[in-house]
Amino acid sequence: MKKIVVIISLMCSFLFAKEYNLYSPDQQTTVKIEIGDQISYSVSHKSQTVIDPSNIAMYINDQKLGANPEIENVERKSINRQLHPVVKVKNETIADNFNQLVIQFKNNWALVFRAYNDGIAYRFKTDFSDQIQVNSEKIEYNFSQDHKIYFPDEESMFTHQERVYKHINLSQVKDRFSSIPALVELNNGLKVLISESDLFDYPGFYLTGQKNSSTGLKAIIPHYPLETEQTSDRDVPVTEYASYLAKTSGERNFPWRMMMIADKDIELVESQLVYKLARPNQLKNTEWIEPGKVSWDWWNALNIYGVDFKAGINNQTYKYYIDFAAKYDLKYIILDEGWSKPKDLFAIRPEIDVKELVEYGRKKNVGIILWVVWKSLDDQLDRAMQQFEDWGIKGIKVDFMQRDDQEMVNYYWKIAREAAKRHLLVDFHGSYKPAGLRRAYPNVLTREGVRGLEQCKWSEDDGPERALILPFIRMAAGPMDYTPGAMINATKNNFHPFFSRPMSQGTRCQQLAMYVVYESPLQMLADSPSNYYKETECMDFLSRVPTTWDKTIVLDGKIGEYIIIARKSGQEWYVGAMTDWTVRDLNIGLDFLENGNYNIDIFKDGPNAHRNAIDFTREQKKIKSGEKLKIHLAPGGGWAARIY
Repeated sequence: MKKIVVIISLMCSFLFAKEYNLYSPDQQTTVKIEIGDQISYSVSHKSQTVIDPSNIAMYINDQKLGANPEIENVERKSINRQLHPVVKVKNETIADNFNQLVIQFKNNWALVFRAYNDGIAYRFKTDFSDQIQVNSEKIEYNFSQDHKIYFPDEESMFTHQERVYKHINLSQVKDRFSSIPALVELNNGLKVLISESDLFDYPGFYLTGQKNSSTGLKAIIPHYPLETEQTSDRDVPVTEYASYLAKTSGERNFPWRMMMIADKDIELVESQLVYKLARPNQLKNTEWIEPGKVSWDWWNALNIYGVDFKAGINNQTYKYYIDFAAKYDLKYIILDEGWSKPKDLFAIRPEIDVKELVEYGRKKNVGIILWVVWKSLDDQLDRAMQQFEDWGIKGIKVDFMQRDDQEMVNYYWKIAREAAKRHLLVDFHGSYKPAGLRRAYPNVLTREGVRGLEQCKWSEDDGPERALILPFIRMAAGPMDYTPGAMINATKNNFHPFFSRPMSQGTRCQQLAMYVVYESPLQMLADSPSNYYKETECMDFLSRVPTTWDKTIVLDGKIGEYIIIARKSGQEWYVGAMTDWTVRDLNIGLDFLENGNYNIDIFKDGPNAHRNAIDFTREQKKIKSGEKLKIHLAPGGGWAARIY
């Protein structure tokens, strides 16, 4: 009798299930939504399976959204518009073209699906009158085969999200978990990048394996923090979590769960899906937001030389940084850790007079950005923000959050909002990945959440092969404060970590190429001004290269191996190429140039860069649109050019 009941139950579920298809504008991607006693969706691209039916649900108060749902209404629409970002990271305009399906259910909730040419996304929407408690959310990604995944393995949800991407099989994930974005390489060649957007008043999510499927992934989400403990001047881990994820408004949109889908690796670099899904700009006045390059003190450990004063955290040293920035038309300098006590923003080092430095910089058209620990800023927020405004500083670098529970996500939004009121730029360090905040608050120019150049100060594990993963995964989510610019460069065999006098792995020209390849509207020059003063040819390039772009074209690339990018700013083009430790000869077609004759200023690996990574050659010549350039990249090498 029990078997008969089960069979009848399954038959009823099948008979009453409803199915909806949503197609991308180019008709290449299909999302199939099936609604029976639960809700699942599957995705195919060019008739090839991306994910098998994967269940989704939310548990709110005492209700499961997705259990025996009753459909009330279904609406479809198509949108084709142009977005004009306040800060044009990749492009001056962004084509926002998608098809949307909204399924409205009884009891005041809905599911919204979108299909783009470069991916798909869905989100829950609720319309409850009172505040709600979200107890859990089910997010599944059911893959039918044991594909490879670039898996940024995490050890804890108290994390900077600066992880190594482990290239493993889905079957190896099991109980391990990772931050996102994570990239799945399907056996048919498709690439699927999993992330989220419009993360607001809600925790971020992580990926782990499913117990009932060796090739399935599911989300795990940090619960709301009930208790925290400050264990140092910067670390505030959670010591007790609630049983729920979030308490939030009952009338709201929840974050987008999104997948970029790419036939070619380079399409991941060009996609702006996270930005397109984010909520629109919340600021009326944005004219004061000025991207630019920054002379940064911490990586180079304030190692200036050839001066008549003792270098360190003092006004004489920072005036030297300001003079350097003014000479090379850099927009800002940062006063990183040490200008005040980390736990007290008003316990200022006696050798530092911030107001004097601001005034000195103002006369030379160089702004000041101050580093702060997030907790100290939070504890002293109103007073500190007023002081920053009174001093006339231009921005803040907020560090060591290391969490993305609901409380911390809300902190990011609060700081973005409070900073904007005072016309302050924001750079988040010790942070989670970009998830839409920069569109809503374009004063948030960049953030870390990336395993950057700082690792060279203490680690041997972060060479060019890892630098060539970042553009395809982490940068797909948004700008990254990698902090390039090392002038002391080393080959694989002669690199060693040196905290106070650091060097980079890879060639000088790879460092130059990063300014074209890596996106950060607030782009650091990480090395000492004293070293840059000796490198006049490199500074001729670095003083000119923009930090935002009118147009981006990825010419070629393969994740973890090499990349070539062309970017336009005004009437000039810049091209950057990077390789892993493999020697490469590549071709660059100049078809992206409009018809005509041009000058090109090339920085390429020198003939001895394979043994001495600082070796480079500068070449200037005439070119025409449509030509092909053959370039040679040394191990860990790079190539950078300005075309005008």
